[in-house]
Amino acid sequence: MKSRPVRGRVVVITGGARGIGAATASLLAAEGARVAIGDLDADVAEKTSEELGVLGFAVDVTKATEFAAFLDRVEQELGPIDVLVNNAGIMPLHRIDDEPDEVTDLIVAVNQMAVIRGTRDIVRRWRSSGRSGHVINVSSAAGRVPIAGASTYVASKHAVSGFSNSLHIEFSAEQVPIDVTAVHPAMVRTELAAGFRANKLTAKPVSPEQVAAAILDAIRRPRPNVYVPTSLGTAVRVGGLIPRRVGEWLNRVLGGERAALDAIDSPERRGYEERIAGGE
Repeated sequence: MKSRPVRGRVVVITGGARGIGAATASLLAAEGARVAIGDLDADVAEKTSEELGVLGFAVDVTKATEFAAFLDRVEQELGPIDVLVNNAGIMPLHRIDDEPDEVTDLIVAVNQMAVIRGTRDIVRRWRSSGRSGHVINVSSAAGRVPIAGASTYVASKHAVSGFSNSLHIEFSAEQVPIDVTAVHPAMVRTELAAGFRANKLTAKPVSPEQVAAAILDAIRRPRPNVYVPTSLGTAVRVGGLIPRRVGEWLNRVLGGERAALDAIDSPERRGYEERIAGGE
């Protein structure tokens, strides 16, 4: 496949003030893309946008009208959007019987419903103008494998993966192509992963910059699924062939079973959990 240009393309990134979003904005801006980030934390979004030389706006992706207004502002400032990166996501950890309803609702609202609504909005814009475009949805390795102690998060990421791959099929026969990519990173070294301990089962943690590089490559060469690291894709496919009981035994023996459960009450995680609970 011929590599597509990045320079001059208008790219929108949600959850762009920190972590994967900020790293992606930095890399794409350096490649000549015209980048806009949106984030719930207005102060951090402003600071990051100034540091990177990109547009930055406050947006609550769980509110459809606010998301639409955010896209309107980007189009007013930069012109028609070429790529939407649905990156905003949260991962509060709870045993399911301890998880409050409001936390469950928030995880689904941010990780799943915002992706669906944001994708629908941008596709309608492209359809009405006869334009092509590319939606990149940041899922997770958790979109392919189970994690005890993060069941609602895993459910939301399974939804993102299934949604993205279904749209790839839906759009594949269209005359004006719309590309959809699901990005599946292993554990990423960001605040979201605070408190997790390395174990023999999980892939080595990756950096936000590695995920950003994978997103850049997906923009250049669109494809349905991207894994970070690439070896994760092989592990997921092979894992799907292993009988369930054998897989659960390996998970237990190699330490993967308790990775999130042990992180729930860890001191390292307290700051992240408090920030999410506070609505940031």
